Amino acid sequence: MLVSAKEMLEKARDGKYAVGQFNINNLEWTKSILLTAQELKSPVILGVSEGAGKYMTGYKTVVGMVNGMIEELGITVPVALHLDHGSYEGCLACVEAGFSSIMFDGSHYPIEENIQKTTELIKIANEKGMSLEAEVGSIGGEEDGVIGKGECADPDECKAVADLGVTMLAAGIGNIHGKYPENWEGLSFDTLAAIKEKVGDMPLVLHGGTGIPEDMIKKAISLGVAKINVNTECQLAFAEATRKYIEAGKDLEGKGFDPRKLLAPGAEAIKATVKEKMELFGSIGKAE
Repeated sequence: MLVSAKEMLEKARDGKYAVGQFNINNLEWTKSILLTAQELKSPVILGVSEGAGKYMTGYKTVVGMVNGMIEELGITVPVALHLDHGSYEGCLACVEAGFSSIMFDGSHYPIEENIQKTTELIKIANEKGMSLEAEVGSIGGEEDGVIGKGECADPDECKAVADLGVTMLAAGIGNIHGKYPENWEGLSFDTLAAIKEKVGDMPLVLHGGTGIPEDMIKKAISLGVAKINVNTECQLAFAEATRKYIEAGKDLEGKGFDPRKLLAPGAEAIKATVKEKMELFGSIGKAE
């Protein structure tokens, strides 16, 4: 059964570790992440972008697949199904479809409008027992066509949004989506500390977890980050394993072209990446 991310993130915040949000794109992705979380006894958040939701034919399909897998695979660790960077309409559609958590990304609206829309969605999420993530200050890189350069959020704006009663807050601290450029300046821990001071106990979210050095990840967790989003790293691992399989001509041997065989190395590569991240984030064994 799907759960809200509230309890798992509060435990992570208090225990000084972070829960990974791993984005899903299809059946292989979902299965690999759930099996790894179960094997390692780690809570997990499955992230779905609006683009991925559309690709999988719609949010109801995603909910049906995830609920089915939790039951059929005997998954007992806490699993939240979370809309990543949702529009206002996307959030409403996911509430309707049966997600257990949503992120409203109102960071491109003026702060007043971000607050107004966030307030409306908090009311709906609370009624449904869902968790809600809000974003302040755009996260750099490309995210569904919007390009940001890794800005830092205003701590006062973060406080204004946190005070509305959101479950967790994503604040830009110089992080970006996708691969980090050579000249990236690193995370701004001064910004993170200033935000933490203003928002108190609010679990904080770090987007763009791919490519941030391990020591920076650990420092961010020590400063109140309880949720870290990973997507690009799993995609790169999947693509590399699939490429090696085909370059080795394995799809031409016997029934090697069978999609179950063709996609197996990529699925294993996702498992390995997720395991590595769960070790780094400190969430292994926390769901026992």
